[in-house]
This record gives sequence, structure tokens and C-alpha cells, in this order.
Amino acid sequence: MKQDWIKPGKTIGILGGGQLGRMMALSAREMGYRVAVLEPGPDSPCGQVADVQVEAAYNDLAGAEKLAELCDILTYEFENIDANTATWLEQQMYLPQGSDLLSITQDRIQEKRAIASFGVPVVPYQPVETYVHLQEAAEDLGLPAVLKTTRGGYDGKGQRVIRAAAELEAAWEEMQDKGPFVLESWISFEKEISVIVTRSVHGELSVFPVAENIHKNNILHKTIVPARITKETEKEAEKLAEHLAMSFNLIGTLAVEMFLGQDGKLYVNELAPRPHNSGHYTINACATSQFEQHIRAVCGWPLGSTELLKPVVMVNILGEHMEKVMEHVRDIKGAHLHLYGKAEARTGRKMGHVNVLAETTEEALKEVNDSPIWSSEESMRRITTGGN
Repeated sequence: MKQDWIKPGKTIGILGGGQLGRMMALSAREMGYRVAVLEPGPDSPCGQVADVQVEAAYNDLAGAEKLAELCDILTYEFENIDANTATWLEQQMYLPQGSDLLSITQDRIQEKRAIASFGVPVVPYQPVETYVHLQEAAEDLGLPAVLKTTRGGYDGKGQRVIRAAAELEAAWEEMQDKGPFVLESWISFEKEISVIVTRSVHGELSVFPVAENIHKNNILHKTIVPARITKETEKEAEKLAEHLAMSFNLIGTLAVEMFLGQDGKLYVNELAPRPHNSGHYTINACATSQFEQHIRAVCGWPLGSTELLKPVVMVNILGEHMEKVMEHVRDIKGAHLHLYGKAEARTGRKMGHVNVLAETTEEALKEVNDSPIWSSEESMRRITTGGN
């Protein structure tokens, strides 16, 4: 059912109504498309800017049928969409991305096996189904290690760091009803980086500048671009992302998260087959955003330039930041505010982000670090890590 070009004026369906769908929909609207979204809850971030929202669960085939009636093409905003629904939709309508990569990335073990099968280094791991498996895996891999659910986890959910053998039993008691699991070695890393790669229905490939990511409480805190890495590491990261895109026969967008180990080697950690939080900087700092590029890729447009126009720091706005954001964001030089339209600001919930552009990375970081919105967090991080 491959199509050369989905013309503006047609309707793009989006599976998932969160902030990624919202920013995807805004780019689609700018290009002249109509938008329909499938999302279980009312007044979703994407639904607020779409032409129509179908309120249905992701495994509700009746809802999927209704979405199919409305749309000329289908995409998705996050990988935990029900795979059976995606497969049914792929059979009924035009889903350029297909459901194969979606299914692989929904399961951490399948994902790691697939990555390794293409000759790409991954963090050492072992599957875990029982407490005995956990004990054996911990002995083989060594501790510390991270116990993760194979499905459904994000932003630190569904995982537990195990630092010593004495913690194994407590970790199992806490997690055992969420299995199966994978135990991953704790990599001593210098930096966490990511690469956003896009491939169109015509086979054209593009790579966005490598991003350096800093997490706080397992949630992405800020992204720094250009990443503070060597040119050799930058080229290797881009090469790995391109290799994975071609190996998976990617259509659309793929985010490749990596560790830069203390040994200087890159290890792929996770994949996301859609636009990614660490690519939000592209909205203001690149000639083409990751969201516009994704629409271009699936609809058959030529891909846009990924040139970085200015150094940028992207900072996530969580629920606990909202009050200070409203007070102080106007004081940040070079700030571009993006809010997602979520009604309830809960601690740890992603409410938006700020892109801070400057002439140099150091200037952008100073604007962020000096702001009262995050300054107390930055001061604490410097004290506890000795970093800057």
C-alpha cells in the first residue's frame, strides 16, 4: 500500500494523544494536513490541536476502525501502542512505518537481541523470569546492575538499581509481579547521548546533530547540542544510528540512546521508533524540526535540512517547575517556551520544555543554570557530583 506522496489537505491519523502527538500535529497542520488522534482520555495534548479525537483504548478495535475511516495515513507517537491494534490498522490502511519495529521496541529483550544481531554493541544483559534467574544473572554480570521490566517502562518506571547481593531479595519482592525482566550491567559512562535519525518512504536518510543528555531521577532533565564529545565519537554515533535505521528498514523516525563508556566505546541502550524528548531542541535550533521531518518522511516529501542554526540547551518542565516557570521564564535570554496543555501539574510529570538558544553552549547553559527555575537543582547537582 506504499504511496509516493500524501498531499496536503489529507488527514493524518496519530495513535496516541500525548505531547509528542501534539507537536507532530502542529507540524502537520503547518504543512496543510488535517489531524485525527486516537487517545483514551478526553482533552489530550494532541486532541487539543487535532481536528478530531477518537476516545478509545489502544486495544479497542472499534476505536481503531473509527480512526481508520477518518484517515488517509497513520502514524504513532509512542511505542507502547497495542501491537495487535497496530497490526490490524496496518492491514486495513496506510501505516508506512509498519508494526514490526513497533513490536520489537515494545520488548527490551527483543530490542537488544535485534540490535546485537546487526553487530551493534549493547549493554551486557540477561533475561530474568524467576528469583533464581536473577541470582544467576547477578553473579554472571556482576553488581551493580539494573533490573528492568521488559515491557512498558519509561522515565525510570519499571526498574530498580541493585547495588549489592544483599539487595536482590528486596528488589525481587518489589518487582516480581511486573515480570518478565531483563538485568542489565551498570555501565560506567562518561556521557549519555542520543541521535535522531529519519528515513523517508523513498529511502532518503537524515541525521540530526548528536545530543548530550543529562537525567535527574531517571527523567531527562536537559539536552545540550552540540554534544560535548570528540568529532570521532560524534561520527561513530551517527554511523551507528544510520546503520540501525538501514538494518531495521526504518520508515519515519528512530531515536537511538547510547552510553559513552569510560572506555571510550559507545553502547546502544534503548531505541524509540518515533520523535523523542531529546530531539525537542530541533524545534527552534534546527532548520527542520524532528516533528516536521517525521511528517515529511511518512508522507513522501523530500527530507529537510538538519543543520544546527545555533547552540541550544533544552530543559524539561516538570510539574514541580510550573510555578517558577510562570514567574521567571521571561527573564531567560534566548528562551522558547513550549507547554503541552496538560491540566494537572504533578511532580515528575512532563508539562513542557524550554529551548534556550545562544551564541555558545556555555552561554546557553549559564542562562539555564542561573535561572531560579532550576538553579537550586543545578547547585545541588554540582555539590553531589562535583560536575558543572
